[in-house]
Amino acid sequence: MIGSLTLDQLRVLVAIADSGSFSAAGRQLRRVQSAISQTVQGLEETQGVVLFDRAGRIPRLTDAGRILVREARLVLEQAREFEAVAEGIASGLEPELGIALDGMCPTPPVMASLQRLRALYPTLAVSLFTEGLGAAERRLRSGDARLAITLVIGQPPSDLQALELIEVTLVPVVAASHPLAAEPAPVPRAKLREHVQLVLTDPVDPSGPSYSIVSPTVWRFVDLGRRLDFLLAGFGWCTMPGHLVAPHIASGALKPLVLDEPPPPALPVYAVFERGRPPGRAGRWLLEDLAKEFASA
Repeated sequence: MIGSLTLDQLRVLVAIADSGSFSAAGRQLRRVQSAISQTVQGLEETQGVVLFDRAGRIPRLTDAGRILVREARLVLEQAREFEAVAEGIASGLEPELGIALDGMCPTPPVMASLQRLRALYPTLAVSLFTEGLGAAERRLRSGDARLAITLVIGQPPSDLQALELIEVTLVPVVAASHPLAAEPAPVPRAKLREHVQLVLTDPVDPSGPSYSIVSPTVWRFVDLGRRLDFLLAGFGWCTMPGHLVAPHIASGALKPLVLDEPPPPALPVYAVFERGRPPGRAGRWLLEDLAKEFASA
């Protein structure tokens, strides 16, 4: 009951509107017509409105009745969603699944798994945080996310359970308009040092660890997409995830740099959760599906 209003009264009102008459609503709800009439009368009295014009042989909805039927449908739909969410939680489904996604991770496999998750658990609320360097793990430790899909440099911390999904290949690249694009291969490290390097930095701790910095002059970015914009505009060179720059290399906008040293190592991407706070039923399902999706990608 909501104040003096009950969901049953709203069901009766909607049944009459859908079936066209009190008697048809009674047959639909398996009630006698007198019970349907009493329910409507009680609803009109408690709400202080006239829902049906009874002047003719068959009662017709008033203008107020038509508006309140529309509102009744919304309330009943919300009640059904409430019951479905409560049933899921009672069966072990987490009420909400927070996922922190590192920008380095390829997006299509994650989207494919999340589409299947949504189909399997349509009432599950999902919060997806797209993060820069270091931020996905922080989301996990702060409690905002139950799962993180993120780079892990070195061994995963002992308090985290990590499932490796994929290794991201890094490619040294530069805009086709940049002076380095005209250098003969292989390009020596001394030549790279003459130009600005565009690097990712931790948005919270800019003084934190940096990787593969060659140039004495660096421009720092916290957003991978923004760094790509500046790369395409010819502001400098950098190493980028191969899956992000492949279309731009194919179009000729970017040129891969062949260096006179070994290529940068691939970076492993893990699905990670805290050992003391494992995911619920939906999160566990998602972990298994992500492993299958990335294995076939």
